[in-house]
Amino acid sequence: MVKKSSKKTQRNYKSIFIGMLIGGICSLIASFVLSVEAVHLAKNPNAELSCSLNAVVNCATVALHPSSEMFGFPNSFIGLMAESVVITVAIAGLAGIRFPRKFMFAAQIGYSLGLIFALYLFYTSYVVIGALCPWCLLVTATTILVWFSMTKYNILERNLFLSEKAYSRLDKIIAKGYDNLIMASLFVLIVALIFGKYGESLFM
Repeated sequence: MVKKSSKKTQRNYKSIFIGMLIGGICSLIASFVLSVEAVHLAKNPNAELSCSLNAVVNCATVALHPSSEMFGFPNSFIGLMAESVVITVAIAGLAGIRFPRKFMFAAQIGYSLGLIFALYLFYTSYVVIGALCPWCLLVTATTILVWFSMTKYNILERNLFLSEKAYSRLDKIIAKGYDNLIMASLFVLIVALIFGKYGESLFM
């Protein structure tokens, strides 16, 4: 049963849902663009894509690798479905709606798998393929943002079926802003890895 939250709770969670909404919209746009490009490449594998700028920043190289279709269809199709749910939850949250505990727990599991998948695809692109797709990087970044936002909400709402002792420790981490520090550190690490390996090649 969907419940209406109090005004105080709604104010406390506003930044969380705004983060989810921004991340969901950006990721949905990126997934849409990648889906369109997947159709173009299916028609013509030699098609030139707008985000194929050089040997390193090259969407076509990434899209033509088998990892771009892990389940027999373009990975971006998954993003179109998943981010639509994220946007719906974010908008409902901003309206003061509280979803059932089991629903949010299932969403947490699903999006955690999505985060693992996004990081795996980044690793494959970075290490195996040796080329980067700007739209894919945007999906990776927004997936991280949404995951941290959703996790923070689910901790505060006690949706993760953890012990009260575990919640108490996580509350302290959130209160001190360490969750934001961890997220920022992950972004910095990814950027450092990219520039450390490719450097000036990104702009040549």
